[in-house]
Amino acid sequence: MVSIINTQSCPVGTTLKLIDGKWKVLILYSLLNSEEQAVRFSVLRRSIQGITEKMLTAQLRELEASKLINRHVYAQVPPRVEYSLTPLGQSLSPILDAMQHWGNAYNQTNSN
Repeated sequence: MVSIINTQSCPVGTTLKLIDGKWKVLILYSLLNSEEQAVRFSVLRRSIQGITEKMLTAQLRELEASKLINRHVYAQVPPRVEYSLTPLGQSLSPILDAMQHWGNAYNQTNSN
């Protein structure tokens, strides 16, 4: 018998709600794998092929609202904004590492 999943309290559903969509996982992955602790908007945009400036802005705002990333604005001209992972965001590292491992295995198995 298949159990009924309550979408309001399911922990997997909660995780998916926070990192859903094409871009959030890639943004988090990029921040996790950055050599720098804080990353500028332009660096993030260049690191994620195909994302538009508008979409990156929207996704960063959602990740910040979910407390997965920090946004730091420096009071200077021109304005400088940097993004970094919060401890909560960093705690996603094992999940993203597992996704990378699985994706590599899948690509190797299905490369024919």
